[in-house]
Amino acid sequence: MNPDTTGLRRARIGVFGGFATSGFVMGAWAAALPSVDARLDLGEARLGTTLLLIQTVGLATMFLAGRLADRITTRRLLQWTGPLAQLVLLAPALAPSYEALLACAALYGIGVGFVEVGLNAHSVELERHYRRPIVSSFHGFWSLGGAVAGALTSLGITLGLGNQSMLVVAALACTAAFAVFTRPLLPPPSRADHTGGTDASPARIGVLVLAAMFGLGLAGHLIESGAIDWANIHAARVLESDEALAPLSYTVFACAMTVFRFLGDPIRSRLGPGPTLLCAGTAATAGYALILVSGMSGGLPLAWTGWVLAGCGIAVIVPVLFSAIGEAGGSPSDIALISISGSTGLLLGPAAIGYIAEGTNLTVGLTVPAALAVFILLAGPVTMRRLLRRPAAEPEPDHEETTLVR
Repeated sequence: MNPDTTGLRRARIGVFGGFATSGFVMGAWAAALPSVDARLDLGEARLGTTLLLIQTVGLATMFLAGRLADRITTRRLLQWTGPLAQLVLLAPALAPSYEALLACAALYGIGVGFVEVGLNAHSVELERHYRRPIVSSFHGFWSLGGAVAGALTSLGITLGLGNQSMLVVAALACTAAFAVFTRPLLPPPSRADHTGGTDASPARIGVLVLAAMFGLGLAGHLIESGAIDWANIHAARVLESDEALAPLSYTVFACAMTVFRFLGDPIRSRLGPGPTLLCAGTAATAGYALILVSGMSGGLPLAWTGWVLAGCGIAVIVPVLFSAIGEAGGSPSDIALISISGSTGLLLGPAAIGYIAEGTNLTVGLTVPAALAVFILLAGPVTMRRLLRRPAAEPEPDHEETTLVR
């Protein structure tokens, strides 16, 4: 039988909490890096290796996570692996050596792979029951969790609290919180989607469509990596902005992206997935166009305007992809493909832009995400039409449930 209205609401709160907790842990890892660098005397190369290891192991784990979720359900995947992934936040606080930090970073990468696939796949399952867009707001809570972690770390250091003790408390609190948040998640699909004596089976999505979805996810995250790794450097080197103002370039991008992740669900509900990707790609393209010309005229204000537009566009791309696969009746393995494309984009993006910039200049390097934004506005609507041209294998919504769940 389908979950009742109260069960759906409790599951939605649980997914909100899971995304926020996961984002908080990721933000706490990032905020802890300066103190870990100082305590273990890592240097740029070893610090970069640690971060690369997390991404690489997480990327490899996502292949397994999708298959495992198909077998044991996303609920069990999150309940069994999620709390342990949060507990590994102890690593930057307690790791006695660089070698120990690497081992813990690998464990954290495994946790990231399981949790990211589990949360995204479960959010899609929940959206199927709600019968309206809700996935984008979950990603908004992930961004919010990361921002809160950075703010609390800064506040704690200002108040004289030890970074190690803060991390220990955060690790224990996040582990307990994640365990609590995953308790009310949806029951296995074999019970939740049971109808007419047979279980609902995931729809088969064509290889070409899945390849296009992977390309869109890769493009979206590579565009985002252009802001994460190069926005502040662009302000400092190309625009020669003041040292105090340069770091605000990524800040304005991140704020715009967070706000529009919370607005993404009503936008997609009104426009549909294809037109939403068209608008998102257009905003990102316009944003990067302003960034590219800001070095010739307009300076930092024009670049900030561009980063705001880019953030608004990037915010909704990945949630739309996850939701579209869910609407088409895809399996957790299909959803994992978008997570894999995301990690691949974030892994390759900084290097691709950097190598091009090294041979030319950073303005030329940033034409890569600009071109990918054009690809999204052109290919996104076409891919959505191909993916959603037939209805997913889902039961008709119960009228009372659709009316009551808000």
